[in-house]
Amino acid sequence: MNSIAAYIFLGVSLAAPIGPVNAAQLDTGIKNGFFHALIFGVGALTADILYMIMVYFGIGQVIEYSPVKVFLWSFGCFVLTYTGIENLLSLHKIELALKSNKKTTRLRHSLITGFLMSLLNPLTILFWLGIYGSVLAETHKVSTGNQIIINSLAVILGIMLWDTIMAAISSGARKLLSTGFINIISIISSLAMIGFGIYFGIQAYHALF
Repeated sequence: MNSIAAYIFLGVSLAAPIGPVNAAQLDTGIKNGFFHALIFGVGALTADILYMIMVYFGIGQVIEYSPVKVFLWSFGCFVLTYTGIENLLSLHKIELALKSNKKTTRLRHSLITGFLMSLLNPLTILFWLGIYGSVLAETHKVSTGNQIIINSLAVILGIMLWDTIMAAISSGARKLLSTGFINIISIISSLAMIGFGIYFGIQAYHALF
């Protein structure tokens, strides 16, 4: 049980650092509420699980090829920059969304957005190759195959726990904070996404040349 608790805590720790996915989830929760933020997290988690499977079966090594890195950095740059700019341009919709009980965004859209943002986020890919690869290597030394699966599920549970916390925080902010302050948070999260997008673009340039 101590081992499982440690891996749950590892999952929370891995999901907690503020990055483009967390910024987008926060923005989604503020604009559309708890369930949209939670479903966004489920979409992102689906991509995480996909990468965990790739790393487990050794497929993740294909990411090390230079052309693949350039593609991932470039596409991540496009997705994050576009999403950040789109969020900035739709700030005027926040007040309408807060006052209306009608959801302006479908849950399916939040799910797909979370999935694509995590799937095409090079930091997510490099993270799973590095961190989860190390976890697998360490666990494999002292554990059976069943224990590896249990530990992996514990990591996933930790990530789900953090996604739920993020959804609750963002929806709480939606209910308790003024529209002006929510606009400021949305602007900051959007600028964070654009900043990460620019960073990914620079990395794509360096990987290309």
